[in-house]
Amino acid sequence: MNTVTNTAVKTIALSVLLALSSQAFATPERGLEIAKERKNRDQGWKDSVATMEMVLKNAQGESSTRAMRLKSFEVADDGDKGLTIFDQPRDVKGTAFLNHSHTVDADDQWLYLPALKRVKRISSRNKSGPFMGSEFAYEDLSSFELEKYTFNYLNDEDIGGLSAYLLEQVPTDKNSGYTKQLVWLDKEHYRPIKVEFYDRKGALLKTLQFNDYKQYLNQYWRAHTMAMVNHQTGKSTLLTTSDLAFQTGLKEKDFEKNVLKRVK
Repeated sequence: MNTVTNTAVKTIALSVLLALSSQAFATPERGLEIAKERKNRDQGWKDSVATMEMVLKNAQGESSTRAMRLKSFEVADDGDKGLTIFDQPRDVKGTAFLNHSHTVDADDQWLYLPALKRVKRISSRNKSGPFMGSEFAYEDLSSFELEKYTFNYLNDEDIGGLSAYLLEQVPTDKNSGYTKQLVWLDKEHYRPIKVEFYDRKGALLKTLQFNDYKQYLNQYWRAHTMAMVNHQTGKSTLLTTSDLAFQTGLKEKDFEKNVLKRVK
């Protein structure tokens, strides 16, 4: 066997061993333990109201900007509820999206289109579709619930100057647009730093980066900048929060389907 062939064989063998080693050390028990701690640290916030800006950018670098508000409501023993209202520009003003996340069942989602004056229900089969033309899918807008995934702890890594846990999350919903997600959580606060989304063919589809974290009520961390990049299309979406308030007095009735046509 010549030197080149011998080197190639050794390289392939090493790659196989590293892959097998990675699988061998992937521990579901540790992964679930870390995910539970992440969930436990973000309970009890009750409700919040955020003022946000969404910047859509295509592969050529052309961009458009939307102003929006996000109201959120924490639900005990089930997924949270969210209401997104678009205020600008004129062509999307009054558009509203209502999301009822669930721990086990498929999420309930509705989109109100003011031009048509009707409420459109988002089918669970269409949850992998783009939300308002952005790089966020409808399923990305669901609250983080343990029952939505199986977990594997893969490794410890340093990312962005932070020591982090690397977890693999595999969606349990057959209608998910993802085969898996790789999630980096910082060890100190269990905040997501980066998420990689892999499509139904197992190829890297998108990367979501969380930045500009701020703490509220001495406990709850929220990223004020979230950047989603689609590696397959070259498009991106930047979500920036300019104002955020917790425990504003919102009630569960503020998130009923019939509020969509009356949002202001």
